Amino acid sequence: MIKKLFDQIVEAISAPQSDDVEGIDREAALRMATAVLMIDVARADHVFEESEFDRVLELVTSHFALDPEAAAELVIAASHKAEHLVSAHELTQKLHKHLDNSEKARIVSLLWQVAYADGRLDKYEDSLVLKISDLLYVSRGRVMRLKYDAEQEVLQ
Repeated sequence: MIKKLFDQIVEAISAPQSDDVEGIDREAALRMATAVLMIDVARADHVFEESEFDRVLELVTSHFALDPEAAAELVIAASHKAEHLVSAHELTQKLHKHLDNSEKARIVSLLWQVAYADGRLDKYEDSLVLKISDLLYVSRGRVMRLKYDAEQEVLQ
């Protein structure tokens, strides 16, 4: 099942961009990969609270400029895919190949915001975000700054 998901993501991202439909498929695959990582971080502490789901939904809506219905569909689909996720490596590998440094840092920022969605940072959430940021090749200094920013947002 997970192999099929990864094959679909690889196919969508790797396909040549000859027309708009393929571009849409590529963007959909990148959105799905990002959303799955967000859900994975939210579940890292083995508790997927309503506040975390709401925060993921809010971030997906704003980051991808989706209407609420499309965002909800993406989050639900990502949630199902995250249940069967074995490793974040292949997802992060595709994101690393197709995003620039600022886009990868933005994803790390989203992940920190999800990790702090319930008002606290669990050690498993922290570890997973650090692992994903390493796989995306985002500098540790930038990662720590993004973490600090997300923490400050919660404290305000």
